[in-house]
Amino acid sequence: MATITLPLFPLSTVLFPDGVLPLQIFEVRYLDMISHCLTEDEPFGVVLLTHGQEVRTPQGQEKFASAGTLASVQDTTASTPGLLQVVCRGGARFNVLESERRTNGLWMAEAELLDDDHIVRIPSDLKGAADALDRVLASLHDVPQSRWPVQPPFRLDDCGWVANRWCELLPLPNHQKQSMLMLDNPMIRLELLHDVLDEHGLITS
Repeated sequence: MATITLPLFPLSTVLFPDGVLPLQIFEVRYLDMISHCLTEDEPFGVVLLTHGQEVRTPQGQEKFASAGTLASVQDTTASTPGLLQVVCRGGARFNVLESERRTNGLWMAEAELLDDDHIVRIPSDLKGAADALDRVLASLHDVPQSRWPVQPPFRLDDCGWVANRWCELLPLPNHQKQSMLMLDNPMIRLELLHDVLDEHGLITS
């Protein structure tokens, strides 16, 4: 598997492949990181924060999950001096092999890229999860597309894509989302999400 060197952004959220991640950037370490990523057309890595704060404090050091997702900057808006609005899109998953914090507080990592989910068509017994997601997407027709929590292209016949979108939309604990992210079998991931949706009465077919 390919290895890359990349900056890390520990966050109190889990980014999934093809997911949408809006960020407000104001710390110098991350403003510099975004500038570099834009200039070099390179991604950064989003990892789940397990200890510490997203904003750097003198009290302690961040700890984070050993696996995450690449994030590519899609759009930026500087509406206020020193504050950058950024929209990112999730890419490949990765494992952190080594990490080191620079003097400016930015984490750099050597990471191993993981294979993308195999495209697996949704079987009939799990189609209720795709139908429920389709209803959610249909309800967004009066909302500007830039504010949609799910962005096209929509792949409502693909187990991994539908499962990932439900992982983002459902109020699951972050540790559960992290476990879902690292499941290599997209059909099993969707089966688990289908059960959650069924428990909440969201499966109607």
